[in-house]
Amino acid sequence: MIDRSHNISADHKDWEWIIPEYFNIGEACSDRQISLKNGKQTAMIVEDDQLGSSNITYDELAAKTNQFAEIIKNLKLEKQSRVLVRLPNCLHYPIAFLGAMKAGSIAVPTSTLLTATEVIYLAKDSEAAVLVTDHETWKSLEPIAEELTFLKAVFIHQASHDLSSDYLDVKDLGIEIDKIEVCTPNPATKSDDPAYLVYTSGTTGYPKGVLHAHRALLGRNPASKYWFNFSAVHDRILHTGKFNWTYVLGSGLMDPLYLGKTVIVYEGKNNPNQWVDLIHKHNATIFIAVPTIYRQILQKTQSTKEDVPSLLHCMSAGEHLSDEVFERWSSRFGLDIYEAVGMSEFSYYISQSVHRPIRPGSAGFPQPGHKIKLINPETLEEIKAGEEGMICVPEDDPGLFLEYWHLPEETAKYKHNGWFFTGDYARYDSDGYLWFLGRKDDIIKSFGYRVSPYEIERVFKAHPQVNDCAVIGEVSGDKVLVVVYVLASESSINPDDLVEYGRANLASYKAPKVVYITNHFPRTKNGKILRKDINRSTATAFSTIR
Repeated sequence: MIDRSHNISADHKDWEWIIPEYFNIGEACSDRQISLKNGKQTAMIVEDDQLGSSNITYDELAAKTNQFAEIIKNLKLEKQSRVLVRLPNCLHYPIAFLGAMKAGSIAVPTSTLLTATEVIYLAKDSEAAVLVTDHETWKSLEPIAEELTFLKAVFIHQASHDLSSDYLDVKDLGIEIDKIEVCTPNPATKSDDPAYLVYTSGTTGYPKGVLHAHRALLGRNPASKYWFNFSAVHDRILHTGKFNWTYVLGSGLMDPLYLGKTVIVYEGKNNPNQWVDLIHKHNATIFIAVPTIYRQILQKTQSTKEDVPSLLHCMSAGEHLSDEVFERWSSRFGLDIYEAVGMSEFSYYISQSVHRPIRPGSAGFPQPGHKIKLINPETLEEIKAGEEGMICVPEDDPGLFLEYWHLPEETAKYKHNGWFFTGDYARYDSDGYLWFLGRKDDIIKSFGYRVSPYEIERVFKAHPQVNDCAVIGEVSGDKVLVVVYVLASESSINPDDLVEYGRANLASYKAPKVVYITNHFPRTKNGKILRKDINRSTATAFSTIR
């Protein structure tokens, strides 16, 4: 039986940051467990629907990351050179990602959904010296390799054909790692030194790089204690996401490895039954997913807690969890789902936890150690409870990013008088719960009111025939109307009925004036809905009530 006693006070007022002068994420996520005599413990399991199961211990992870670091050092690159990693979920992902940081380089994780053109853009923007990718990606890049001649080396995971190139030094990743027999000491890195560079999802314009320091891992320690609710003994974490996403890099790779847990990840087609099977197969104690995955399991499987007896804790982030999914999951599995809010610049810093009752719809509370305030961006004054304000975090928070890559004016735009302006809006209720309202650009100004789309979406997602929805402001003459696009579970759904549903459950100024039915939403590479690209051309039906 795993002990999950609540030994942390509700207010966490005694939190104290301990940030050493020297720190390296790569070493902390591998070698640390050897020093703690946990080297034989399984660090990661990868389930691939084509290749089967593979795993690696902490001893092996430390050795392989040191070997990759040696490869990078042998290239004689400039200090803090960028290593771009574009791999599927596989064991070579943490080896390359952590190994690059061990070598003193900056790791640049990217999505496997990116096209060849997009990979080239990120490689050029980050000024990458090394590319680590798989054979499928290389096949798409090879015809345009002339555009990548600035790369010093390319390493291919699971190479399936001749790697010779007229333009680049291309080698088999696995073979090159196995060639390394002697590893020299890795350079010491300071906590404030750059460690990894992630790119925003790119909802507008080109994606921008967000540069994080090695201390970012320590900055997420509050989440480990507050959101994860890790046990005193061993946890096995199943994460449904891809490593390129900031959410997954933290919660599915760095955080659990730093604390010596076992991570289980999957590579293959999404199948709701697959998640249940993997929890059962590997006795996972923690399940981490986006709300869509939870919804799919509820809709497309008959699974209950009896099918996953090992499961003790469920977590969600990336998009808002509807009340309907929360309640159905709690009823069927006997477990709550704990949400968190974060961003590429700050990872997850607001969350629900076992220490206070979940208030559905609320983001919970700032995690211990993260001192946030809500301000009026026009007056720069802190707002009162119940009022809407922009979330600001202190610049000295260890979890906050260093800068936007090569965008000093953009960095300065969001940092003011020792505070970082997130651009996210929220409000506190009288009990101190935080209610997330979204980005400034998402707020709809209609008939003199400020309307949060998230608040309306929360209500509509509770409707039994609504699979997903998105609320936007639609210009009509000289007015802006609140409208909702609905992805319905049944083709027979009547949009007029949904208009009435909104009127019955929302204040009149919040209730959508028009309901559109659609078959799909435009989305980012990470699956987030692109509100700015939603328009009537995607609608298959619409309401007629006025």
